[in-house]
Amino acid sequence: MSSTWEWLFRVRHALDTGSPFRSRRRRPSLADAVAGRVVLVTGASSGIGRAAALELGAAGATVLLVARRAPELQEVAATVTARGGTAAVYPCDLSDLDAVAATTAQVLADHGRVDILVNNAGRSIRRSLEQSYDRIHDFERTMQLNYIAAVRLLLAFLPGMRERRFGQVVNVLSLANLTGGPGYGAYVASKAALDEVSRSFQAETLDENIRFTSVYMPLVRTEMITPNERYAKTAALTAAQGGRVICDAIVDRPRRVAPLIGRLVGLVDAVNLAPADAGRNQRFTAGI
Repeated sequence: MSSTWEWLFRVRHALDTGSPFRSRRRRPSLADAVAGRVVLVTGASSGIGRAAALELGAAGATVLLVARRAPELQEVAATVTARGGTAAVYPCDLSDLDAVAATTAQVLADHGRVDILVNNAGRSIRRSLEQSYDRIHDFERTMQLNYIAAVRLLLAFLPGMRERRFGQVVNVLSLANLTGGPGYGAYVASKAALDEVSRSFQAETLDENIRFTSVYMPLVRTEMITPNERYAKTAALTAAQGGRVICDAIVDRPRRVAPLIGRLVGLVDAVNLAPADAGRNQRFTAGI
């Protein structure tokens, strides 16, 4: 199943970024896209962020690693360096806006710019509506990390991208943003907010060679899903495959990257929402 997801992602890349004759031309490599660039990856201490950072460093990017856990970031940086790349570590609790402001200021002081921002860090909470009546803080803390912190990074680095007339923002969202995520209301809403603000910003910056890429990531076997036993046997991408999706998005700079199933559900939603809602309700009541 994982290989099927990967194939669907590659088909989507082709549809989003090229003409029917694209295969006749040499596809740019990751090194073509990032050599000499400064790439900041949040959530870089493990999982998808770590995997992407290792590939980016090996391809010639200066990789800026951001996450809470300094020891893990140091390990990732050491691995990047051992493979001939360049990495810098910026421990930061992204839920603390003062810490985010200090980190962005330090990044700009150290490197002068960020060419590509990967908003990968995220918090996921599975909790039904019935279980959420007295837990507004779940929504607040999820929005704080998944949306507000990401916007703070955008506001810090977009001015330089616009001045240089080059930049890319890769937002790691969820397939549930297209298919629906019953039981994950706080998580899906926070990712949807980031998607929508990026759509607005894209409209203002498209002619400045700034690209916002929404990656609607399916399930990836990382620490985030480990506590949920229901996912133990569910088909999922590996962290390395998730990292590769991000790297491919940087190469191709598509507006959106999503498995075909997500696009199909989105089409059904647009044409007739009632059966799609019914299907989501059936999934939830069946515990799927």
